Amino acid sequence: MSRLRDNQDSRSRADLLVEIGTEELPPQTLIRLGQTFGTALAAELANQGLVENPKINWFATPRRLAARITGVKRQQPDQISERRGPALAKAFNDQGEPTSAASGFARSLGVGVEALERLETEKGAWLVHRSSQHGQSAKALVPGCIENAVNALPVAKRMRWGDSDVEFVRPVHWLVVLHGKQTIHCRLLNVSSGNLSAGHRFMAKQPVKITCASSYETDLKSAGQVIADFSVRRRMISRQIARLANRAGGVPVVDPGLLDLVTGLVEKPHSLLGSFDVSFVKMPSEVLVSSMRDHQKYFHLVDEQGTLLPCFIAVSNIRSKQPARVRQGNERVLKARLSDARFFWDEDRRRTLESRVTSLKSVTFHHRLGSLYDKTLRLEILAGQLARHLGQDPSLSSRAARLSKADLVSDMVGEFPNLQGTMGRHYADHDGEKRAVSRAIEEHYLPRQAGDSLPGSGLGRIVSLTDRVDSLVGLFSAGEEPSGDRDPYALRRAALGIIRILIEKRIDLDITTLIDMSVDAYQQTDCPIEQDAPRRVSDFLVERYRALYLAAGFRNDEITAVTQTGATHPLDFDRRLKAVARFRRMRAAASLAGANKRIRNILRRVDQDVPLQFNDSLFEHQAERDLAAALVRISTAVWPLIERSDYTRALKQLAGLGEPVDRFFDDVMVMAENPDQRSNRLALLNQLASLFLAIADISHLQPTD
Repeated sequence: MSRLRDNQDSRSRADLLVEIGTEELPPQTLIRLGQTFGTALAAELANQGLVENPKINWFATPRRLAARITGVKRQQPDQISERRGPALAKAFNDQGEPTSAASGFARSLGVGVEALERLETEKGAWLVHRSSQHGQSAKALVPGCIENAVNALPVAKRMRWGDSDVEFVRPVHWLVVLHGKQTIHCRLLNVSSGNLSAGHRFMAKQPVKITCASSYETDLKSAGQVIADFSVRRRMISRQIARLANRAGGVPVVDPGLLDLVTGLVEKPHSLLGSFDVSFVKMPSEVLVSSMRDHQKYFHLVDEQGTLLPCFIAVSNIRSKQPARVRQGNERVLKARLSDARFFWDEDRRRTLESRVTSLKSVTFHHRLGSLYDKTLRLEILAGQLARHLGQDPSLSSRAARLSKADLVSDMVGEFPNLQGTMGRHYADHDGEKRAVSRAIEEHYLPRQAGDSLPGSGLGRIVSLTDRVDSLVGLFSAGEEPSGDRDPYALRRAALGIIRILIEKRIDLDITTLIDMSVDAYQQTDCPIEQDAPRRVSDFLVERYRALYLAAGFRNDEITAVTQTGATHPLDFDRRLKAVARFRRMRAAASLAGANKRIRNILRRVDQDVPLQFNDSLFEHQAERDLAAALVRISTAVWPLIERSDYTRALKQLAGLGEPVDRFFDDVMVMAENPDQRSNRLALLNQLASLFLAIADISHLQPTD
């Protein structure tokens, strides 16, 4: 019987394959496109009742986007709809005859009252009408599912082709839609579906018949010379690289991003080992690596000590009958690029970085803020001020800041923009600058993106902070404040960099101090800043805390509790937030958070001045005397802890106020008719709230499950 049911189920279900054949897709988007298409298609099928918990296989090559969804039903289940009418008590009168409510409900559905049924619920009995709608076939539903899945693809820019208004990532040339072995005929993206795919552009030019959905990869591989599965191609390339590197006696440096990119460029990978003249190794290794990795999409090799070897591994999209010619072609292209780089290297070293500083006058930073030379003068001033504030060498800091942008006008950085800072370090070393200065020139660009490493030296951190705060203050003043998705100057990233450096490197610096120093540098160079720009920059930086700490796993209400205190000291903010996160796990936290919220609401509604001190002699109830005594006792212990920034122990002490606060609100009417008693109780609550606010506004903490 079980085998019979399995056979029946297999006949009622089959795998669904959808392949969209295109011109070359952007390789850097293939993974996201493939995954999204598979997930979206499965979701659309599930919405139509055609699948439950299916396995999703997604495929992506330069010329195709495909997904296979397992166990797709051939027929949608019948749809049972239920519409509830009036309560049974109101549907019939004492004689059992239908009331106007029952008749009207039946009439609205086009049926008689006798067609209605009884529905029993916990809240009573109701009239209900149930109807059954015959399920549609997969043939009828799948085209719409595909169309919706295509529309859900994350495509920033779609293109049109021919005379059609149809839009897609790239022009579409074929469409395969198979349900098991059966073709589902439809017309989407201006092409008609079938079971014919296309093979490798160069190695299999004839159409490839896909016999059934489950044989998709096999058919494409055997008849089309295409490896459809992205992950399979990726593993193939990794194995080929490892084998060739072993042959060369080196260790391959496989960047995951480059591996994904190369996988997206080929349909059947064939890797080859090439070499270049050992004389090129005299250049900085970063130049050679950038030439190979960023420009040519090659993988470089190093020895066991990490020294660059004069060889590379390239990944080709064809298996050539003359592999030596392919290798020589790749070597020839790389040689030309490295020869250019060597020329830049030799020419750039003819001038010192110092001599290039004035050349920055020809590079505009911002039309309202001057040139990069103007920015350099500000950085020089600011770095010296900040170094003195932090106990670092001001002359070295100013020197590093002065030279920090000079390599931007070198030929090498003009050709390899990603080497900015790195080439500055090499040129500074060549010029005989102090090692700390050279290192700071390179490190001041760190962190380049989220999760990137931070400057490792004190000098590097100073120049990095000055560069970022100069951009924030100036560009906010110039009206370039980020809004929505618009952030052309990457100011959010700059702000996060400042906060990360101050917190993770434990630098004791208030951001308002840093901003004021930057404003002073602008004023000293005759570039005044808009009056409200510093405040807006400060608010912007404080709000960046939220993004940073949400990513770190802290709750939004915990972050709000600390930001409400106006914390502009990142390191201090970090201590407060961690203390609040620990506090909320204490037994008294929930009631104290609720009490603080209640206190805040009471004080907000008061239209009189609240005294700063309370008077013990005016207390009427024991509960208010107990709270006052506890507040005085705990305040004595808490304020020294707050002074030492020991917020965790301070909040632990404050948790002891939980019981007296609860009894106070149970026994005492705050807004008493007697004005003296009312003012005295408000003063008590105000002192209590102020004590908590010295750490965080815990009234923002929400109850947790």
